[in-house]
Amino acid sequence: MDADDTQNVIAKCWGSEIIPELERYIAIPALSPSFDADWEASGHIEAAVQQVAAWLESRPVTGATVEIQRLPGRTPLIVVEVEPFGAAATDDGDESTVVLYGHVDKQPEMTGWRDGLGPWTPVRDGDRLYGRGGADDGYAAFASMAAIEAVQASGGSHSRCLMLIEACEESGSPDLLHHLDALGERLGDVGLLVCLDSGCATYDTVWLTTSLRGLVEATLRVDVIAEGWHSGMASGLVPSSFRLLRILLDRIEDAATGQVKVEAANAEIPAHRIAEALAMADFLGGTGEDFGLIGDLQLMEDDPADGLLARTWCPALSVVGADGMPPTASAGNVLRPHTALKLSLRLPPTADSQAVASELADLLRSDAPLQASVSVDEVDCADGWDAPDLAPWLAAALNESALRRFGQPMQLFGEGGSIPFIAMLGGMFPEAQFVVTGVLGPESNAHGPNEFLHVAYAEKLTGCIADILDAEARRFGS
Repeated sequence: MDADDTQNVIAKCWGSEIIPELERYIAIPALSPSFDADWEASGHIEAAVQQVAAWLESRPVTGATVEIQRLPGRTPLIVVEVEPFGAAATDDGDESTVVLYGHVDKQPEMTGWRDGLGPWTPVRDGDRLYGRGGADDGYAAFASMAAIEAVQASGGSHSRCLMLIEACEESGSPDLLHHLDALGERLGDVGLLVCLDSGCATYDTVWLTTSLRGLVEATLRVDVIAEGWHSGMASGLVPSSFRLLRILLDRIEDAATGQVKVEAANAEIPAHRIAEALAMADFLGGTGEDFGLIGDLQLMEDDPADGLLARTWCPALSVVGADGMPPTASAGNVLRPHTALKLSLRLPPTADSQAVASELADLLRSDAPLQASVSVDEVDCADGWDAPDLAPWLAAALNESALRRFGQPMQLFGEGGSIPFIAMLGGMFPEAQFVVTGVLGPESNAHGPNEFLHVAYAEKLTGCIADILDAEARRFGS
C-alpha cells in the first residue's frame, strides 16, 4: 500500500467531506438517553444516526453495506459490513473480522463555554473544531470509513470489516449487548478491534490505550422531613440531611486523603503498568495535562508517575450532581427536606464493578445514622479493561505507522475513563487484539466546556488506522 497515496485520499476526504459533516453533526443536540429520557420523541439521536449512516452509505467503498439495526425500546445501531479486499479477498484461510467502533450520542451541554463557542455551535479555529461530540466520538465513524476507503484506493488490503456505531455509550452502553446478541454470527471471528473513543497525551504521535477504568454510578439520597422548615426553628434538633450524607460518604471515602474504603474497589497495579507510567512520565516530563488549577491548589500526588497511576489504576470518588439544594442566590434560611447526590466511583481496570456496587450499597444502606431514610438508587456498573499483550505483528505495525505518519515512535498509556464496549467484546473474544486510541488530548475537554477535535491529529490518526488494516490483512495473506 502506497503511504503517500493513502494520506492524499484521507486528506481530501477530511478537507472536503468529513469537516462539513462533523459541523452538521455537532449542531445536533443528540443527548444520550441518560440525559434525555424522551430521546425517541425528541428525535435528535435519530437525526444523528440518519446523518452519519447516509454519509457512510455514500462512500465509494467496494463491498460495503450500511444498515440501521433497530430493537424495540432501544437506541439504534449503525452496522456497516465491508467484504474482504485485496489480498484478503483471495486468502483461502479462515476469515478474520476487524470490528471498528464508535458512537454518536453525546454528553450534556455543561456551562462555561467561552464567548462565541457553544455545545451545538461548530466553530473552526485553526486545527481545532469546537463543539460537543466532534471529538467524543462523532469523528470515529467518518475516520473509520475514510481509512477503509484509503486502503482500497491506494492498493492496500483489508480483512472483513464490521463497523458498529452505537447511540448510548455516554449512558454506559445499556443497549449494546442486546445489539451484539442480535448480530449473533454476523460478528464473525473477531481478531482485531479498533476503537477511536479514547485519548492521547500529546498530538505528536500515536498513543495506544493499554487500560481503562471501570465505573459505578449511584444516587444517594437522605430524607429527613416532609417539607422545609425555618432553620431558626428546626436546626439543632432536626438533623441536616447534608450532615447525614457526610457521615455516609465517610464510610466509602477518607475525606482527608481521598482513599476509597470500598474493599472491592481496590486492586493491585501490575508491574508492567507501573513501568508504563514511569516511561510515560519520563517522556512527558510530568503528567501531560494542565488542569487549570485555581490559586495554589496542590495535586493529590507529587510524583508524576504516581499521578498517572492515580488517575488510571486507582479508585476515585466524585460527586457529579446534587438535588434538593437551591442555588445560592435564592437559598433561604431553611432546613431542607432532603439531599441527593449523584456519585461517580471510578474503578481499577481489573475490579469487578458488580461486586463494588453491591458492597457500596451495603455500606450506605446499613445502620442509617439516626435511623434516617436513606436510599441508594439508579445504580449502574461498567467493568474496566486491561489490554492483552500486543501481538508482535501489531506492535511492529503500530510503531512503523507512528514513525511514518508522525515521525515518532508509538507510546503506551493507561486511560482514566471507561468504554464499556471494550470489556464486553474482550470477554466475548479473549484472543482478539485491540487498537484503542483517540483524539482526546490536551485541552480537548470532552464532557466539559470548549470541547474540540484536533483536526490535523485526527487526519494523521486516520492514516494510521489504514496502515493497521492493511498490516492485519497482509498478515493473513503472507
